[in-house]
Amino acid sequence: MSWFILTFFPEKKLSMRLLVVMDPIERINPKKDSTLAMLWAAARRGHTLGYATQDQLWLDNGKAYGQVAPLQVFEGQAPFYQFGQSVTESLASYDVILMRKDPPFDLRYIYSTYILEQAEREGAWVVNKPQSLRDCNEKLFATQFPELMVPTRVSSDQALLRAFLDQHHDIIVKPLDGMGGSGIFRLQTGSPNVGATLEMLTGLGQWPIMAQRYIPEISHGDKRILMINGEPVPYCLARIPQQGETRGNLAAGGKGVAQPLSENDRRIASTVGPILREKGLVFVGLDVIGDYVTEINVTSPTCIREIDAQFGTSIADDFLAVLEQGRPVSPS
Repeated sequence: MSWFILTFFPEKKLSMRLLVVMDPIERINPKKDSTLAMLWAAARRGHTLGYATQDQLWLDNGKAYGQVAPLQVFEGQAPFYQFGQSVTESLASYDVILMRKDPPFDLRYIYSTYILEQAEREGAWVVNKPQSLRDCNEKLFATQFPELMVPTRVSSDQALLRAFLDQHHDIIVKPLDGMGGSGIFRLQTGSPNVGATLEMLTGLGQWPIMAQRYIPEISHGDKRILMINGEPVPYCLARIPQQGETRGNLAAGGKGVAQPLSENDRRIASTVGPILREKGLVFVGLDVIGDYVTEINVTSPTCIREIDAQFGTSIADDFLAVLEQGRPVSPS
């Protein structure tokens, strides 16, 4: 059994050097972005920030480097950020590296995790852990907890997917690499476009997709439960679909309503939490519909801002407090 000891670095509590790897900051929505909330919290707490995008990371003679711009962020004003002069730095010179690049989870993303893994070997704490970002596909990772899921099938074979539909009569099908509700379809027995939908999603049988029994409770919201170091934030965000829509994702027009966790939400969190800690997944979003987990988001989970606005929490500060305690290490 894996277990962890928190190793404390008092000097890091006073001031950490924190590098964020993210999409171009000028493209984010400063009113909603969760990464920005993390950066604001880090700045309030006196930490030094650096910024890089994926294309600014590289390896040289087996060492990890980045073209890093010093970053200042400002709350409640425009512009909300300012860069200093970018410089070449060893990634290992940073105490913490936040990997907050949004999907798609493509080969470019995977190559970035290899560079970040080298920085990890050199001493940086990369959050979330690069190996686990590769291992824990946001759709497939949930299948490690079948007792928490509705009936689910992953296949590229149209006959197997049609048989799943025949068995359950009403299903959701989705690609394994999508985000924000992209590519999600509801299929019912007798639907006229079953074949065309499956052909499109699987690329004529080349790519596996996920099929899940439809959960009617989606009408009450697709809940996002945020997990920090394996522990749930006490409030979740129920993303309620628009009238006539199957998807609750905010990017698909869903309405976000924050609410306290239910007893079942806490049961789910207590089941998944230890595995997240074991895998070095410090900030994670569980997607729950009704009583069931549907996805486990590990790349760049969102919804901090919506929960904070409705319940007066400061989730990013709670996250930074964990980082300030130092990296958990397992004994050899």
